[in-house]
Amino acid sequence: MTKHSDLNSAAIAAHCATGASHVAIEVVDETGSTNADLLARCATLAGPTLRIAGQQTAGRGRAGRPWVSQPDASLMFSLAWRFKGPLHQLVGLPLAVGVALAETMTSLGVPVQLKWPNDLLKDSHKLAGILVETQQAADGGVWAVIGCGINLLMPDALERQIGRSVSAVPWLAQMERNTLLAALLSRLAGMLAEFDDTGFAPFTERWNLLHAWQGQHVKILDNGQLLQQGVAAGVDQLGRLLLRTDGGLQEIMSGDVSLRLAGE
Repeated sequence: MTKHSDLNSAAIAAHCATGASHVAIEVVDETGSTNADLLARCATLAGPTLRIAGQQTAGRGRAGRPWVSQPDASLMFSLAWRFKGPLHQLVGLPLAVGVALAETMTSLGVPVQLKWPNDLLKDSHKLAGILVETQQAADGGVWAVIGCGINLLMPDALERQIGRSVSAVPWLAQMERNTLLAALLSRLAGMLAEFDDTGFAPFTERWNLLHAWQGQHVKILDNGQLLQQGVAAGVDQLGRLLLRTDGGLQEIMSGDVSLRLAGE
């Protein structure tokens, strides 16, 4: 099995589809955060850039939460991509990224599902997380830095450190890492080019087909406070969660709210 130290930008590029051939690929053994690295360089990037780290010492999830990882157990990367903009057209981007990642994994023999707004689940536990951060481009466009962390293996010590049950994909962990990253990048590049032209709408049905909690009773929390509860009914063409409540159908924007099953 290829370890993180064997990741190689030329080998990844060699396996990529032509639609990803314009993406610059960087591999580093260790960094604080690949998202932070690329955000700091958006003004000078020549084009789309993928940055992969064997280890992140300051990885981040949503709402500033730390992303706990371990070398060789996780796949951690960020992709900087310039969109035509404006910023509000990027609503739904984390969901579209989830579709691309999930469809790639399913094509590789690992069926996964999506949890709104930005998690991948396997066997009902979190397998991967997505963090999208944006920065205005000098020419009026918008740079989005898309960070992804995927649990390939889950050693007991790491699961204890995370403090809750998480999932892993030992099947993909056996796959040659450069080939796996090329598959993910190829699908992401195609999706991002389409999203730049269309927004989230064409991805709505694909997301809903992968929705883990469709038809289940859920609750929406904000800093631990219950905001809303009802039956999850998928997402609309803006990427808003549709919630069937006693008061009718409600549309929930992501922000920093959390989604939980009603019994949790």
